[in-house]
Amino acid sequence: MSTAFRIKGGQRLQGEIIPQGAKNEALQILCAVLLTDEEVRIQNIPDIHDVNRLIDILSDLGVAVRRNGKGDFTFCAKNINLDYIKSEEFRKEGAKLRGSVMLLGPLLARFGEAYMPTPGGDKIGRRRLDTHFQGFADLGAEFNFDEKSHIYSVKAKELHGKFILLEEASVTGTANILMAAVLAKGTTQIYNAACEPYLQQLCKMLNRMGAKISGIGSNLLTIEGVSELSGTEHTMLPDMVEIGSWIGLAAMTKSELTIKDVSWENLGIIPATFRKLGIQLEKSGDDIFIPSQENYRIHKFIDGSILSIADAPWPGFTPDLLSIVLVVATQAKGTVLIHQKMFESRLFFVDKLIDMGAQIILCDPHRATVVGLNHESPLRATTMTSPDIRAGNALLIAALSAEGTSTIYNIEQIDRGYENIDGRLKAIGAKIERV
Repeated sequence: MSTAFRIKGGQRLQGEIIPQGAKNEALQILCAVLLTDEEVRIQNIPDIHDVNRLIDILSDLGVAVRRNGKGDFTFCAKNINLDYIKSEEFRKEGAKLRGSVMLLGPLLARFGEAYMPTPGGDKIGRRRLDTHFQGFADLGAEFNFDEKSHIYSVKAKELHGKFILLEEASVTGTANILMAAVLAKGTTQIYNAACEPYLQQLCKMLNRMGAKISGIGSNLLTIEGVSELSGTEHTMLPDMVEIGSWIGLAAMTKSELTIKDVSWENLGIIPATFRKLGIQLEKSGDDIFIPSQENYRIHKFIDGSILSIADAPWPGFTPDLLSIVLVVATQAKGTVLIHQKMFESRLFFVDKLIDMGAQIILCDPHRATVVGLNHESPLRATTMTSPDIRAGNALLIAALSAEGTSTIYNIEQIDRGYENIDGRLKAIGAKIERV
């Protein structure tokens, strides 16, 4: 497997780029195929490591998987082998993929039991699983954690609808509880539910399968339990994190780019947030057109105070794009405070940007002040290692704008979340190769 990207920066890019299907939607939608014994066809699935690994796990679990074409698969979960989820093999594979936690809700709903190894990933995620298991317990499941084998299990003879108030608007937590509740007896209400477009997509797909979910898009979901679900077809949204990344890339490299088929109505405040950094972008049908700009100036608040950009649950700004905003701000004119509220290890990659000449003060694990260089002194090329998916992409954008040749190691992290990223960047003029 390739281990690094070598990037000759400072090239102006031009052309069209098509965003991949949404990674975070795929992980939910794929788990939902377990809720029926009929065929479910899903289109626009991104060809990335995390998603492919989940498809492999479904296949090992007994789901019949048929590939119809690029990003187009049919799944049939008629003959499920429940012994697999108690096996050593599943313990290994499931632990590598954080998204595999969303297998729990569908398996519990349809088969009355589910098992899960302690998922991998960093410590930012430890707390979030409590939301999932508390929700299952509220529906009547019995929860156990075997400390020796590090296996979580949930079991229930029957799930019963209940009013559930979530401690936090967790997207994966909402999705998991929702998938358990669609086959429960009676009515479930989930309050403080996440309302991301990807979760709305899951709700709409389940309703097409025969579920009765109302309140879609709000933070109060009402689910009337049904006895069974049928098959359906579903097309996934484009990945909003990728769309935001390409907006940032265009600004950093002074490039003219068109991002195709972005599903504008599902982008929330993402375009407005980039406009606050001074980036011009235009709506052209369902595309985003970004003209070439020599400079972009960060706006201030109405009272003249320094702009701050923070993440928040949807419809707030997605935490996955804060690292991109931070990189883009390094070459803007003006100053901005980046406040990463949800995760505390996400800003530690700024030391690499400081090495490249960026003017950043890391105030604490959650906040960084960026003083923009206004493209007057470009970032310097360097050698670096990608710490996680989102920071990896941010560093890639920094390298594409820098003077000289940069090398990024541990690019498996980037491949986990972005499909053929080097191929698609080359097509618009980037000088990037796998070494």
